[in-house]
Amino acid sequence: MFVDQVKVILIAGKGGDGCVSFRREYRVPKGGPDGGRGGDGGNIYLVSDANLNTLAYFRYHPINKAKKGAHGQGSNKQGKRGRDLYLKVPVGTVVKDALTGEILHDFLKPEEIFLAARGGRGGRGNASFASSTHQTPREFEKGKPGEEKELILELKLIADVGLVGFPNVGKSTLISRISAAKPLIADYPFTTLIPNLGVVDVDEGQSFVVADIPGLIEGAHQGHGLGIQFLRHIERTRILVHLIDVSLYSGRDPVNDYRIIQNELKAFKPELVKRPQIIVANKIDLLGENRERLNALRKLARREKKPFLSISAVTGEGVRELVNLLAKRLAEEKIIKEEETAEDKKNKG
Repeated sequence: MFVDQVKVILIAGKGGDGCVSFRREYRVPKGGPDGGRGGDGGNIYLVSDANLNTLAYFRYHPINKAKKGAHGQGSNKQGKRGRDLYLKVPVGTVVKDALTGEILHDFLKPEEIFLAARGGRGGRGNASFASSTHQTPREFEKGKPGEEKELILELKLIADVGLVGFPNVGKSTLISRISAAKPLIADYPFTTLIPNLGVVDVDEGQSFVVADIPGLIEGAHQGHGLGIQFLRHIERTRILVHLIDVSLYSGRDPVNDYRIIQNELKAFKPELVKRPQIIVANKIDLLGENRERLNALRKLARREKKPFLSISAVTGEGVRELVNLLAKRLAEEKIIKEEETAEDKKNKG
């Protein structure tokens, strides 16, 4: 099951209580205080795992508790520390405070560790209260409660390229052709119910990740269709590919389709429309002699000053050119980003 947003309650372990004890040995009638302190409660950590791609575990385990610390004992024995709890999350998970919405951590790499809830401290035993003027203390401390956190975990897929477009424009077919991904493909709306990821091999040592973002229709940002569930997955992509059906069978205007999707992206997050974009006309194998719809989309791309390609995801026509263009653009974006990072370091230095 693909789950990309959950609310969880994390309860760190309570610290153990301190102990009140006095040394009792043969021929030592007045032994001093020897009550040990309690053990600290266990912490709760979130750890990013590259092998996970869903937050489904938390759907069935919304409350997670770490172990509490053991109580202190006589003979100055400290209680055992509570065992820490490590919970795995997919790379790309954003951790938010459920009450304030504040972002607490963003997992961008595998094996990152985030302390989500700290365990309570163990209480001191009476041995800690002994002094020259207070030689038989009976004071002790109770263990402190662990932190209790209510968090929102939100998964945003990390991909280099995001495929956007109306249902049935051929996104799943394209991702299955250019990668090893095997999404469900059928001729009805919302065939794709979850985002699909595919790794595209360009040549030896060069590859990139493509995400098929499902369910975008007009009004997606307001909750229409499936789009509101998955628009967040576009946020991390470096390049957007507008896949548009130019065949006569769609019953829609290709130019209008592009504008609707652009408006949905802008309404969801304005900076998305400033991201590098490529306009791709799909299903050219179904055009026949009528090229009017294709030409109208090509003119739009020229006005928008965006790269334009025409392909058939079914027959493979133009697909290799698209892959090569994406690889080239991603390499250029990487160089620009490295230059900007170097400039930022220079300015800070």
